[in-house]
Amino acid sequence: MSFFEWVTSRSRTVALGLEGRSTTPEPGRSGMDVPHKYVGLHKYLEARYASLVVLTFEQIESLLGFSLPDAARTEKTWWTRDDGHTEAWAKARRSATPNLLARNVAFERLP
Repeated sequence: MSFFEWVTSRSRTVALGLEGRSTTPEPGRSGMDVPHKYVGLHKYLEARYASLVVLTFEQIESLLGFSLPDAARTEKTWWTRDDGHTEAWAKARRSATPNLLARNVAFERLP
């Protein structure tokens, strides 16, 4: 577990008052509909209270545990193309707006 993963999981646990409890999603929760390899990003976004969360590509990769595909770094359409990966933020009720030059993505809460 990377330091970033530890901090994000710890802050979620403390913020939600779940210290000492299991943080495994309950059956039927929206996280269960997200492709397994994108669940880490989904959980992180779902647990954030801010209406706007900006993550670098490196932070996203840390949450996922693997490198983003080249298309994610070069094509804005990858972030809106419905190939399953968009479920990670859509199920967390967020839109994704990439800034390819800055190498980050703004995830904004949907109304």
